[in-house]
Amino acid sequence: MQFRKLSAIPVLAAAALSFSALMVPTPMRAQEASPAQNPATQNPPAQTAPQQDKTAQGSTDPMGYSDIVVTAPRMGVPYSESPGATSVVGEDTLQAMPKGISAGEALAIVPGIKVDTQFNSEKVHISIRGQGILTEYGIRGIEVLLDGIPLNDPSGFAADLYDVDWSTVQRVEAIRGPSGSFYGGGSSAGVINIITKDGHSDENRANIDAEVGSNQFWKALGEFSGYTDDVDYRFSASRTMGNGSRDHSAFFGTNLYGKARFIVNPTFQLSAVIMGTSYFQENPEGLNADQVRENPNQANPDSGRMNEYQLTRRLTAGLVGTARFANNQDLSFTVYGRKTDYTESVPSTIQYRTIENPGAMAQYTFHSGAGPVKNHFSIGADAGWQSIDLTRNPNLGGGQPAPYLVADETIKQDGVGVYLMDRLEWGKGWAATFNYRYDNIHNELNDHLQLGGLNLSGSRGFSKPTGRVGLTWNPRPDFGVYATWGQGFMPPATEEIVANPIHQGGFNTTIQPATSTGEELGIRGTRGKWFSYEATAFYMHTVDDFERYRVPSRPLETFYGNAGNSRRYGLETAVGFYPVDGLAIRASYTYNNFTYTQIDSKVFPTAVAGNTLPNSPQSLGFLDIEYKPTSNWVFGAGLDAQSQAFVDPTNVPYIGGYTLYHARVAYQWHTLKTRGEVMISGTNLGDKKYIAFTEPDPDGNSYQPGPGRQWFAGVRFWFGK
Repeated sequence: MQFRKLSAIPVLAAAALSFSALMVPTPMRAQEASPAQNPATQNPPAQTAPQQDKTAQGSTDPMGYSDIVVTAPRMGVPYSESPGATSVVGEDTLQAMPKGISAGEALAIVPGIKVDTQFNSEKVHISIRGQGILTEYGIRGIEVLLDGIPLNDPSGFAADLYDVDWSTVQRVEAIRGPSGSFYGGGSSAGVINIITKDGHSDENRANIDAEVGSNQFWKALGEFSGYTDDVDYRFSASRTMGNGSRDHSAFFGTNLYGKARFIVNPTFQLSAVIMGTSYFQENPEGLNADQVRENPNQANPDSGRMNEYQLTRRLTAGLVGTARFANNQDLSFTVYGRKTDYTESVPSTIQYRTIENPGAMAQYTFHSGAGPVKNHFSIGADAGWQSIDLTRNPNLGGGQPAPYLVADETIKQDGVGVYLMDRLEWGKGWAATFNYRYDNIHNELNDHLQLGGLNLSGSRGFSKPTGRVGLTWNPRPDFGVYATWGQGFMPPATEEIVANPIHQGGFNTTIQPATSTGEELGIRGTRGKWFSYEATAFYMHTVDDFERYRVPSRPLETFYGNAGNSRRYGLETAVGFYPVDGLAIRASYTYNNFTYTQIDSKVFPTAVAGNTLPNSPQSLGFLDIEYKPTSNWVFGAGLDAQSQAFVDPTNVPYIGGYTLYHARVAYQWHTLKTRGEVMISGTNLGDKKYIAFTEPDPDGNSYQPGPGRQWFAGVRFWFGK
């Protein structure tokens, strides 16, 4: 079944600029930040904190190019010298989000990252260069850190991003490409490092946000921050609710967050973080082609009849610290614990999970050398544990559980990774990095039910060494070249290994880890204060790519296996243009070519080598224009677009490309002690009917329609300097 191509993606000329004219950049102030800043402390100790971090404007802003120290690679380096494809999203971009609830809003400008926002809510899929693109829910192969605390479990799976209130985030750092040697199985595709705002050290401050919009959306947020006795702190609380853009897609959630930074002395700093999340999401599921034609806003009939939903309640607490023993020796550490109660209703069963997930990380760094030659050597270890008490009851309809169990099991997981890193700087702007890591992940299942006398207890283990080598050359402070080679290791996630196609309960014993190697070559730089750019060409080869499938005896459940190997290459570009005061133009463009080099699909036997991976548009584009003619008014407009994409590995059904147009206007005012803003924004102003993304489900329920035209209005107040 084929969908008519909806529209062709516009050519973003700004993002496809020839960079040859930029090879003679304008001089700029040299980088002053220490490349050895500890990654566990997201901001260095300071006696006063600015009202807004002017060094967090983003990698497409010349200010950010020179001043940001990127900590995602576990060894803080200036953004201009980061060893690989790296993007930074700053506070200005984050504050312009119309809803402030989704990673899709926050990461839209980053090339190479595809965010599939489900049901117009906080629920997302995220993939980097196509890695993790077929996960049914959650995030696979991407390490996600929130204020230094990993959100991934020992297998590298992050179930969701409900702990993140994007309106409280100061900046996001994104590393793209195989980076298994950074964080193990969680960073096979890359790293997303989320840094929230710190407290203020000059006086107490507070802010209140309230937003309303289409589909009965509303959000309320309150923040309070201050400083006392060498401790700066920030607390926030928010409540979000909406009906989603389709039937049976309502959601509501509460987010509580607290962060306190203890500056004990100039050589020791400790941050305490506590976060609480409660989130409910109805699941309308995908539609088949006939249902889309009939009514794209309807829920899948099975979804409504069986009342599919997900309910997450989670509490996380952690300590993140740094200590300097001498001028050339640092120690960073993170200790955290997480408890989750999770309920999911699917057509076949209702499952209940109680999850406990403690973990710890430690890294020692030794700095040596002087003058033009310096070396920074680190050794470290990560350890994570997870205990899952899981039960399943048959779904009798309407989300009502049967009074008997079909699964009752405890899953124990542990993952340990040890690593070393070295960064050597020499000459005029040269630096080389080397990473090596070894990971061992163990899964143990204890079958308490033993239904029919069958004991499904068992264990599975995965281990893998990974490496990464990078070279950067910055002959000038405003121009750099980088090249990297890296490996990725993606073991089966918790969701994949507990989906057993043979029995209800027990491990999937056939799925194997996916591994990858990749190379990239890129440039980045600025011309004065009015133009910045980045461009990366990449190639990646993956062995044992995952696929989703179903079995005839259990047609309403999804299982995972290995489909074959793939080859991926492409180009990622981003530019920022600031021709006059008050005018900012930012654009990004990604070209992808993802194809199977060998495929043996369980459910799509006609798929052959050379076919394109599902849900992988060849072109992705983003453009945002913001103009501030006075100190009070802000006007913005933009678009995001993608080309057509195939639905499954056969490359027969496809969805058309689309372009969505957006606009916003805000009025801001300032007094000595208060600031305020009123904002109105519209998304998909052309009311385009489109398929936001697809999933290769064997039953044909593969299409996820996107939301139509939406309007949002918000008001924000800041109290304090």
